[in-house]
Amino acid sequence: MLPSTTLTTLGLIAGALTSFSFALQVWRSWRTKSVKDVSASMYVVFSTGVILWLVYGMLRHDVALIVWNALTLVLVALILALKVRYTQRTATDRRALGTELDHPG
Repeated sequence: MLPSTTLTTLGLIAGALTSFSFALQVWRSWRTKSVKDVSASMYVVFSTGVILWLVYGMLRHDVALIVWNALTLVLVALILALKVRYTQRTATDRRALGTELDHPG
């Protein structure tokens, strides 16, 4: 078995890489203002798993699991918030365009 510090370091590096992937999605969604291809249901199910990993990490007092799952949960929540925000904006824009087309003024 590997020493405790080696295992913790491995967990911290793995968690950093995993969390960073979601940071990239947040950045892209925010920059492009588009979440058209983001599956909200996938992120809801994924969030549930992350919450369970976070609880598991807390019960085990595992720093790597706690830190990175907490951060990942925040990033996933941001992606879902952007999904809601930009989806509503798109629907509003479509309604406005439809209204303008119906009543060319």
